Amino acid sequence: MSVQLYNRFLALLVLMALAAAVALAFRPVRRAVGGLGLDGSWRWPAFLLAATATAGSLVFSEVIGYEPCELCWYQRIAMYPMVVIFGVDLLGSEGDSRVRRYALPLAVAGLAISVYHYLVQVFPDAGAGVCGMGVPCSARYVEEFGFVSIPFMAGAVFALIVAILLAFGKSVSTGEVTDGG
Repeated sequence: MSVQLYNRFLALLVLMALAAAVALAFRPVRRAVGGLGLDGSWRWPAFLLAATATAGSLVFSEVIGYEPCELCWYQRIAMYPMVVIFGVDLLGSEGDSRVRRYALPLAVAGLAISVYHYLVQVFPDAGAGVCGMGVPCSARYVEEFGFVSIPFMAGAVFALIVAILLAFGKSVSTGEVTDGG
């Protein structure tokens, strides 16, 4: 598979993920106070999103040869542990009732870093001095459809993971699913 085809494929996947995140954001949801788990039907998609984003970033750096900038590393620091968190959650029969407690702060932080990184790419003067030595954070290795870059892709995945974690909770005390279905 050529690099251009790989970039286009990932960009299309990310646009679908972003559409799903927007759909989940506008979905009526009843939230339980203290609900920290994840509805069983959404445990696999959350894991697959984090695993695909992790694999994608590794392909970009280790196979294609794109050197990650400092903000890319921070986004990786937020994404990679979520593969383990969601993976361990899948190993349990009912899932870990605290998965949101662990994953949500990482996803929100990763989303914030991705948004900032994308803004630095769009407005390079805004990020003057952000990245130290090496690759500048304003560098664009990928630009599909005129706006989809690597930080945009990461931000869309973080946004969908945040939407899943907020929309599909499970009450810790009763185990009752709290999605508004």
